[in-house]
Amino acid sequence: MAQMKYKRILLKLSGEALGGELGRGIDVDEAEAIASRIKEVREMDVDVAVVIGAGNLWRGKQGLEHGMDRATADYMGMLATVMNAMSLMDALERQGVYTRVMSAIEMRAIAEPYIRRRAIRHLEKGRVVIFGAGTGNPYFSTDTAAALRATEIDANVVIKATKVDGVYDSDPKKNPNAKKFDQLSYIEVLNRRLEVMDSTAISLCMENNVPILVLNLWDTTALLAALRGEAVGTLVSGD
Repeated sequence: MAQMKYKRILLKLSGEALGGELGRGIDVDEAEAIASRIKEVREMDVDVAVVIGAGNLWRGKQGLEHGMDRATADYMGMLATVMNAMSLMDALERQGVYTRVMSAIEMRAIAEPYIRRRAIRHLEKGRVVIFGAGTGNPYFSTDTAAALRATEIDANVVIKATKVDGVYDSDPKKNPNAKKFDQLSYIEVLNRRLEVMDSTAISLCMENNVPILVLNLWDTTALLAALRGEAVGTLVSGD
């Protein structure tokens, strides 16, 4: 077995990743495709934790535009992340991957409450752990939840899964001359206001020296290549 650069990863997925071409709802085929990527990683004996967003099911911004209370909108988003987590859990377990969903908001009938030491124990036993309900607090994004959980479980890297092959200085879909970055520092990301993760998440990773790797999860070779230490995507670190 090849030597892996990272032993434990935190995979950050957008909710739209489960939404298929339209990015809405839950596409079972997409869930299965993502599950197969995660299964490949587990078969390389790498610990995998996942944080998933809710944009395919609920966008709090729409509620806010109609005067909805911010905390209410955020709690609705947290509940939607648990639905996505359950969908991904089901896809993983149908492929023979033992999985646990842990929720920051207590809902014992469908998910374990998040307890740091229990999460680490699940990972040590080879289970994939999906963290639902964000941080459990309004006003914090799932990006921040990913940075927080990565720090808590001693992940070696946060892998931000996108549909582009890294971070660019402008939108490569709109600008054919957009420049791709191979490496960036946390400060550069903050100063340039690059859309890697929100500023709270970037700052949390910077304070705890957790690198962020942005790559295209839909490139079937990218994730495993990155884990082997090959130059893939864009690496954000303190260097």
